[in-house]
Amino acid sequence: MVFRKLPGVSASGMGLRLSQKFVFLLFLSGLVTLCFGALFFLPDSVRLKRIFLSKTEVQPVTVGSENDVREHPKRPKEQEHLRGLTPAKGETGTKSKSPNREETEAGGKAQEDLTLPRSKTESASQKATSTGTSSDTFSFKRFQRCLLKPPLGRDDGRPADPQSNERREKVKEMMKFAWDNYKGYAWGKNELRPLTKNGHIGNMFGGLRGASIIDSLDTLYIMGLMEEYNDAKEWVKTSLDLNSNGEASLFEVNIRYVGGLLSAYYLTGEEVFKNKAVELGEKLLPAFNTPTGIPRGVINLGSSGTSWSWGWASAGSSILAEFGTLHLEFVHLTELSNNPIYKEKVMNIRKLLNKIEKPHGLYPNFLSPVSGNWVQHHVSIGGLGDSFYEYLIKSYLMSDKTDEDAKTMYYSAMEAIEANLVQKSPGGLTYMAEWRGGILDHKMGHLACFSGGMIGIGADDGAPEKRQHYLDLAAEITHTCHESYARSTTKLGPEAFRFDSGAEATATRLSDRYYILRPEVIESYMYMWRLTHDPKYRDWGWEAVEALEQHCRVESGFSGIRDVYTMTVSHDNMQQSFFLSETLKYLYLLFSDDDLLSFEDWVFNTEAHPLPIIRKSCLHDEATEEKTVSE
Repeated sequence: MVFRKLPGVSASGMGLRLSQKFVFLLFLSGLVTLCFGALFFLPDSVRLKRIFLSKTEVQPVTVGSENDVREHPKRPKEQEHLRGLTPAKGETGTKSKSPNREETEAGGKAQEDLTLPRSKTESASQKATSTGTSSDTFSFKRFQRCLLKPPLGRDDGRPADPQSNERREKVKEMMKFAWDNYKGYAWGKNELRPLTKNGHIGNMFGGLRGASIIDSLDTLYIMGLMEEYNDAKEWVKTSLDLNSNGEASLFEVNIRYVGGLLSAYYLTGEEVFKNKAVELGEKLLPAFNTPTGIPRGVINLGSSGTSWSWGWASAGSSILAEFGTLHLEFVHLTELSNNPIYKEKVMNIRKLLNKIEKPHGLYPNFLSPVSGNWVQHHVSIGGLGDSFYEYLIKSYLMSDKTDEDAKTMYYSAMEAIEANLVQKSPGGLTYMAEWRGGILDHKMGHLACFSGGMIGIGADDGAPEKRQHYLDLAAEITHTCHESYARSTTKLGPEAFRFDSGAEATATRLSDRYYILRPEVIESYMYMWRLTHDPKYRDWGWEAVEALEQHCRVESGFSGIRDVYTMTVSHDNMQQSFFLSETLKYLYLLFSDDDLLSFEDWVFNTEAHPLPIIRKSCLHDEATEEKTVSE
């Protein structure tokens, strides 16, 4: 003890003389004064503050902590008027993978979930910055070294076959024609109206502009249209304003804007694309502020972050193809921002879907974001359901085949689909019917024609004995979709076709006879060409090019048509942004060599924006090597 070492102090510590007490106290007070005085003259240090100050005053903000957006207290819910935001057919600028009014029952009151304004919260990007380390920061050069092949291939994907090269050049000319007219008549608007030569904004993007520009960035780049690409890049730098205050489709903004910006960044390394993608991704997070974490379909991109369900969606439900088509983009947002919140949000969706019961193993199209239960048992591989299944197999592939959960969900869903939905017509055509509470509707939508390509790319990773079976099924579905084109007068496919009342692969309703420049059939041609190299897929693609040129090309762009069964076409006056992003890109890839955006390195989101496979082990090894070299 310290008292035993002081001279003149007894072992008991008692019996000190008065003079000794005075000297001791004087010495002790001087020592305390010296120590505390020195403390305030030392340099500021967080370590010292931790000793003397309350922990709450220096608590660091951690990524993915309870401070993130999902934990904000909610104001009381308020009723909203019905918000049927899907524009009238022929007037829409949307892909209509998100639901359309004719396919659903009118629901109850639209649901809202109001959250605190973003201005009162720390941004997700600030959180990532506050905790990220240099080794965790995304490195574009490191990413490039982990690619197995150059993104544009050995010779920009130019095929050796002269006929294929000539066809590829024709597709490139179509892209330039579509782009030049958009630039001339609708620059900065979302889409071109080619007949009236003006722009279209629409109400699906929450006040965002330039959908055709964002959707075209990667297409222009891979086609080598560099002057046009640079114009698009400059517009993004100077004119893409994300501070809008409108009502946006979570699904459409994610697949077109976030997906388009992400792919442009991964192809070019331009930081502006990455920064814009992360900034916009952050604006989508409040849509997840629901009791279950299942996001609502519509979000206000302004400071309030208000979200609600589509007014026509059954009982205020969320749509499978919308909340199930976020995974690819959100995983990449986490990669680029070093903020786990994006991946956490989509993994929570998957966790809930794994917990709830699936009727006959199927995933219905409507789910309550409040209760987490299915609202009605309507199952479709077309509109309302389609890209959910697509994102399961692509999540597995994009993870460098490490996401076993996605793999299990995909192949389980495929078993249920084959058992309940896959049908064979009397004429021998294989198709995907729709399922309504156990009753089959023998209809297949144009949107469902993506499934040939999906089943094809999933053939290698299922049970080995089923590989050929899946390739055969993919080929049969793609053949059926080609028949829907071949059996029309214009050689373009209708919005939906039926297999009942003696009809096969033809539209029997007037409301299903239109074609709005959709890509799904051509998408399956491209996948099946790469998987089999059967020349019929390139021939079928060329048939589509000729039909587009004859019936959809007008003086100032390309337009959809209202009836594929008449040669006297009536145009809908809309050049959809997905025509530039998907239809023309898939045609260009169909006539290119396989090493242009090789499947070994890239997957395509549902808007055909290429996103790279994430090779965690390679990226880690590269980071370790960089650290060793720098040390």
